[in-house]
Amino acid sequence: MKAVILAGGKGTRLGEISKEIPKPMVRIGGKPILEHQVDLLKRYSIEDIIIITGYLSEVIETYFKDGSGFGVNISYYQESTPLGTTGGIKEVEDQLHEDFLVLYGDVMINLDLNRLISYHRTHGGIATLVLHPNDHPQDSDLVELNEDGKVIVFHAKPHDPDGLFHNMVNAALYVLSPSILNILPKGKKADFGKDIFPRIVEDTWVLGYPTAEYLKDVGTPERLKEVTEDYLSGKIERLNRENKRRAVFLDRDGVILRKVDLLHTLEDVELYPFTGKALNLLNSTEFLAILITNQPVIARGLCTLEGLDDIHKKMETLLGREGAKLDGIYFCPHHPDRGFPGEVPEYKIMCSCRKPDIGMLENAARDFNIDLEQSYFVGDSFRDIECGENAGMRTVGVRTGDGCRDLKSRPYHMAENVLEGVRFILDNEHIKYLD
Repeated sequence: MKAVILAGGKGTRLGEISKEIPKPMVRIGGKPILEHQVDLLKRYSIEDIIIITGYLSEVIETYFKDGSGFGVNISYYQESTPLGTTGGIKEVEDQLHEDFLVLYGDVMINLDLNRLISYHRTHGGIATLVLHPNDHPQDSDLVELNEDGKVIVFHAKPHDPDGLFHNMVNAALYVLSPSILNILPKGKKADFGKDIFPRIVEDTWVLGYPTAEYLKDVGTPERLKEVTEDYLSGKIERLNRENKRRAVFLDRDGVILRKVDLLHTLEDVELYPFTGKALNLLNSTEFLAILITNQPVIARGLCTLEGLDDIHKKMETLLGREGAKLDGIYFCPHHPDRGFPGEVPEYKIMCSCRKPDIGMLENAARDFNIDLEQSYFVGDSFRDIECGENAGMRTVGVRTGDGCRDLKSRPYHMAENVLEGVRFILDNEHIKYLD
């Protein structure tokens, strides 16, 4: 497989830092971002690389030459006129006869590329987009997926300020089929996120690949500083999916959202005033933040799957406005008891996902490569606490919501609310944080 790296950006937001070098040549830990990307590609045996250059292209070509000094083969295409993210790729289409990777040269990446490529090849499609939540979804391209992982809507920025969106961000890393080259305009400026993906997702098979691995652009001095710190601390390498992760699993109603019995309307969706801060703290660590919730409103017929999806969109939108995110959301739609008016028979079953069973935890562990026994569960009811205990976790009860008043067993720790619960976890793990 070949890789194409888009490296023509000027990096104007970096100011003096990129005045004499193109943005992809900004150094992280003594090496240009481009070199980190080349090293990643080589690690996964992707050794044929095309770099699309523009601004100060000679700096890149002088540094990398033909790539042999880095154990790869590099060729170049220099754009005389900037043609967005698609123009250069269209110009080298005669070299792209098989599936290929596209990377943006200003993004620091550490990703299990073998798993990504395998996902693309297994599921087929014209494109696979790497997706992740971030702390600034308002200024990011956002997507929606169906249950098969197909992108059904692509929300290019800017968004409707009153709209509700999942925090599922286009991370600017793609696996593309050569058939997409027939769609790209030749000699015209166009962008994948603005012009191509929004137009084709309805009629073509575009896949989403959610991940919690490390992808962060260095477009501002602040982000460059953050990425440098992450690299020097080893965080960037640790977040590769090849490594086990730890998670804090969180119940929804009574923990993240203000408790409403059988919540099933958008009007009742309200964050606690401390929820955003709690997730901000958690997001600043290497813990994953994953929501685990029983949703019997589906089985009872009080809410459709589409309605539940809208509820979660509102929750994620409210969190995003506070710079907070969830890495995953898992829900159980089942309920074993029959006899409710309007119930949905296919969901009235015994299952292995409804808490206190651990089916949702096992799914999350598979998706994110989580070490459950080194993780925590924060909840407000016996189902949450027993679920965490059944998976071998430490558990934290909160006094909001049901307040753990129905407990049949005691949690490892009791906290006033989710913010105090997160603080306890970080203190218990001796993790420094800014409060």
